[in-house]
Amino acid sequence: MRLKLISINKTVIINLCSSLLQTNMTYDKNFWLLSFSMFFFMAGFNLILPELNQFITNLGGEEHKGLIITLFSISAGISRPFSGKLADTIGRKRIIYLGIAFSIIVSLLYPLSHTVFFFLLLRFLHGFSAGFSPTGATALLTDLLPKESRGKAMGIWGTFISLGIGVGQAIGSWICKEYGYDVLFMSSAICTIISMLFVFDISETLKNKHKFKWQQLLVNGKDVVEPSVLPAAIVMFLTAFSSGIIFVITPDISEFLGIKNKGFFFGIYVISTLLIRLFTSSLSDKIGRRKTMLIGCFILIISMMLIATANSVNTYILAAIIFGLATGISSPTLFAWTADLSHEDRRGVGAGTMFIALEVGIIFGSVSTVFTYDNTKESVFSTFAVGASLALVAAIYLIWQLKTKKSAF
Repeated sequence: MRLKLISINKTVIINLCSSLLQTNMTYDKNFWLLSFSMFFFMAGFNLILPELNQFITNLGGEEHKGLIITLFSISAGISRPFSGKLADTIGRKRIIYLGIAFSIIVSLLYPLSHTVFFFLLLRFLHGFSAGFSPTGATALLTDLLPKESRGKAMGIWGTFISLGIGVGQAIGSWICKEYGYDVLFMSSAICTIISMLFVFDISETLKNKHKFKWQQLLVNGKDVVEPSVLPAAIVMFLTAFSSGIIFVITPDISEFLGIKNKGFFFGIYVISTLLIRLFTSSLSDKIGRRKTMLIGCFILIISMMLIATANSVNTYILAAIIFGLATGISSPTLFAWTADLSHEDRRGVGAGTMFIALEVGIIFGSVSTVFTYDNTKESVFSTFAVGASLALVAAIYLIWQLKTKKSAF
């Protein structure tokens, strides 16, 4: 099964790159460098994710599994107002570099984790990397893209991100099984270093850069939330709730079903999300962001209920495919919608607001597992039913938006 999965991944990657190079040469060097940088950045910290449940169990902290994602997301959320403000003042690239540096340092410190407390502290610190690099990268990308093709471009960029997430999680368990945790954490650091190498040649897009001053770390309400992007942020929060649940529970579901690779779900998911983006990357440019998101929400509901009731490997594979369809449609649409709604001089804060919604959604989703999941197969249904309910709320909100707002976006 492992060899078959790797073979499929290679075929999909080759076809994807061929398609992109043939149809999207209008995107400049900065776009492609940023896309490859984010691929390796996302692969870096996702490599370790499938094995962290077992890692904390080995340390004697099985009951704290939910905190692995929660603490990471909390620190990422805390850092968003700072990274968004700084991206709009000292430059996009500097913020990207700062996040990469956090990730490299923490990845190299994981092998020194001999207590649950120190491990969870590192998880908290690791979250700052996700709070800085994607925020700076999103602001820089928004500067590069014309409004009429943002949906398609965000779809391509999001494909690299999803590929990084999926490839990282798909091979992380294999690396750990073959070479151990130390090599796994070292591999994570190496991926992140490669990510930094791609950033070197990217041109800074912020026109009026300022020198860093400590006063810039003082944030207020307008630095935390960009009101104009709230419609997209609300939908992001409600749908990211499901991702928080999936990150915590799917490694255990794989074990329940006798699947040795704990990143199996993500290997299937990434193939699905890549394929759907080949066909739907420009959908939101044609029918509007909210209509496209509505389609994504209904598919997400179906996927969550399929995971909740999966009693066989085949059903689990189907659930992963449908979850990939949902994220392949929704993720680029949400980022394009955010770019549409953001004011030109506040794109860093707008991106930060979107990522805060993402992190808070993941936090609430992962924390909800503490109350609904008791490490048994029987408790999986109620856990994922909560995620499906929040996705339904998102769909209802989008229907209300379509009925009351005139804008196509």
